[in-house]
Amino acid sequence: MPERTAMKTPLVEMDGDEMTRIIWGWVKEMLILPHVELKTEYYDLGLANRERTRDQVTVLAAEATLRHGVAVKCATVTPNAGRVEEYGLSTMWKSPNGTIRAMLDGTVFRAPILAKGLRPYIPTWTKPITIARHAYGDVYRNVELAAGAGSRAELVVTDSAGGETRETLCEFGSGGVAQAIHNTDESIASFARACFRYAADTGQDLWFAAKDTISKTYDHRFKDIFQAMYDGEYREAFEKAGISYAYTLIDDMVARAVRSEGGFVWACKNYDGDVMSDMVAAACGSLAMMTSVLVSPKGVFEYEAAHGTVQRHFYRHRAGERTSTNPIATIFAWSGALRKRGELDGLAGLAGFAGRLEEAALGAVGDGIMTGDLYGLSGIEGRRLTDTEGFLAEVARRL
Repeated sequence: MPERTAMKTPLVEMDGDEMTRIIWGWVKEMLILPHVELKTEYYDLGLANRERTRDQVTVLAAEATLRHGVAVKCATVTPNAGRVEEYGLSTMWKSPNGTIRAMLDGTVFRAPILAKGLRPYIPTWTKPITIARHAYGDVYRNVELAAGAGSRAELVVTDSAGGETRETLCEFGSGGVAQAIHNTDESIASFARACFRYAADTGQDLWFAAKDTISKTYDHRFKDIFQAMYDGEYREAFEKAGISYAYTLIDDMVARAVRSEGGFVWACKNYDGDVMSDMVAAACGSLAMMTSVLVSPKGVFEYEAAHGTVQRHFYRHRAGERTSTNPIATIFAWSGALRKRGELDGLAGLAGFAGRLEEAALGAVGDGIMTGDLYGLSGIEGRRLTDTEGFLAEVARRL
């Protein structure tokens, strides 16, 4: 066996749930540990352990990420009512991603993984579109209530002197539901700065899209903060680099993106980014072909797969069946974290291994060896459908 690549500083490793937890272990065993003297500070974010720790494990993992600077995270379950019953939970625990994003005050950058032999559903997309998703507030930190018949819902803001400003949301005749969302100037500014820095670092145009024609206070605040920061801090650097920044309405941006060749950063509010990143990934082939990295204003990085826990495949795996679950996004989460750890610690060998790992995964696809989600998208003659372990074995052989 060749000498393994050394590490200095641990990665923060956050284990997860269901099929992605199974794949997580396989990727470590087959692809990482034979080649890297892996150092991690491990946190089990599986739903059972979140229940045991009253979700304090999620907080501890986020704090460790702030200390060490780089983390890699497996997909986790955000429980609904059905999962509360299935797992015997005491409460409907919040999304670990939401908790971690809030504590890191980060922006999520997601981009499709393009591979030889895969036909995107939008054939003009020859370059990746990077979705920059604001990772704080909006519907993910909402307050919502059921409203009975004849009730009235109001939005009340109390200023520092105790004065109140009130707006009536709705007078309910037959009943309904009400929801309040919020964001902060500080978080929006951090989001904007991360987007401008990322676009400048990667040499890509930046678009920010929202709906200020309808949301004349909420969305307009985002628009104003982005424009003020661009004019005051980034316009000169962008013009010198030959790249641009522009704001547009999100419905116009969707139409513009579909007609484009890709190759730009698309900044979105929290929910918009959640939806649009899945759309971009699916249009490029598969939700399992997407990189995702949370970047904080303090230079902290958390890498993860952009998809969920693949619940249906997990039940089949638990029943003893072999599944053809695509592990590429999990592989790229590990490679992204190892590369960044190598860059920050000055370990060229570690960063180089990350690149070889990605080349091996994409090389297997390019040679026509692929999981079920990619098989129907490929035009490679003689391509071969394989299960997850078989695909990982092919990647390991190329390494």
